[in-house]
Amino acid sequence: MYQVTQLDNGLTVATAEMPHMASVSLGIWVGVGGRHEPEDISGVSHFIEHLLFKGTRKRSAREISQAVEGLGGYLNAFTSEESTCFYCKARHDHFDELLEVLADMFLHSTFDPAEIVKERGVIKEELAMYMDQPQQYVQELLNATMWPNQPLGRSITGSEKTLDRISRAHLLDYQRTNYVASATLVAAAGRIQHPQVVKALGRYASKFRRGSRARHAPALSTQSKPALRLATKQTEQTQLALGVRACSRHDERRFALRLLNAVLGENMSSRLFQTVREDQGLAYSIYSVNSFFDDTGDLVISAGLDLDKLEKTLPIILHELKRLTRRLVPPSEFRRARDYLVGQLDLSLENSESQMMWLGEHWLGYGRIISPNEVKRQLTRVQAGQVRALARELFRPDHFNLALVSPLKRAGGLEKVLTSRSN
Repeated sequence: MYQVTQLDNGLTVATAEMPHMASVSLGIWVGVGGRHEPEDISGVSHFIEHLLFKGTRKRSAREISQAVEGLGGYLNAFTSEESTCFYCKARHDHFDELLEVLADMFLHSTFDPAEIVKERGVIKEELAMYMDQPQQYVQELLNATMWPNQPLGRSITGSEKTLDRISRAHLLDYQRTNYVASATLVAAAGRIQHPQVVKALGRYASKFRRGSRARHAPALSTQSKPALRLATKQTEQTQLALGVRACSRHDERRFALRLLNAVLGENMSSRLFQTVREDQGLAYSIYSVNSFFDDTGDLVISAGLDLDKLEKTLPIILHELKRLTRRLVPPSEFRRARDYLVGQLDLSLENSESQMMWLGEHWLGYGRIISPNEVKRQLTRVQAGQVRALARELFRPDHFNLALVSPLKRAGGLEKVLTSRSN
């Protein structure tokens, strides 16, 4: 199903042929993101992402959106810690038009000084919006706590200070250095054929600059005791985020971590949801997620609850973590978690956009496209003992990081809860 071709200049093409689909999803991915940025211009990758929509030599910002939306399609982009992606989707017979628009944006954006001024203000508004959303704000606080004084701990949008510092020269130099052929993937999924995509890209391939893919500094950790950060804010709820550092996307234990997370808090059948919400009625929303990066990863538990329920909820969460370190997950529960992950994987790849995302994430993350069947095989090989061993490694008090956005003015008592041996 997946085919990959690398062109002479290092540009890579990957496709997922889905002949039964009416659509095609197309993305241009580049392997640079928040982790690659110097601290003084933090947010530059995200800034560039915005500006590529603001006009090229042949199209205004309005004409860019009209060129795709006028076909019945849509156009979007995102910046993450390790990659940036520009993508669109439309009916399959509009593939050539989609590729031309994305290539025009990627190769010929003008970075008009007036647009830079306007977009700087737009991004500041985006930053302010996140600060006004406690569920988002608490995640930013947690990142800064888990990854202090390093790129993973900084906001992908940057700060007001760094946004003011980023000049047009910074933007152009950063794009010129990092948006290079060897770091770029053109991914297409849907009702297309691989030779068709390779041939169409041939019209633009020579315009992609040669260069070396960006490298990031390694993630650092010197944590020796629990870390707690509180942002006092008059909110209706206390937002809690409890995180631990975990394994990277290259670590074989990542499959055990996926199962651990499914048991712990990924869905309504999970232990946290059943205990905290269903049994105790302490929170409306509680869940856990894991993230994988090139050399590290994390597992984060998030919850929103009334302030007077915080002191009761946190020990319950910690008790559930301790249970995973002490006892094997029972076979029936383990099987349900595994079947959930396998089923969700199949469901998540039913449309062309999700297949295009799979291509980009795997090629940039692993240098190859891993088949869903391989992932499912790895999940079925995980044993309950491996999950317990990983829980014992991760869920130690000196590994805990807790962030709160809350009306609380002090949170000193919670430090004792994090270190309590009774959890």
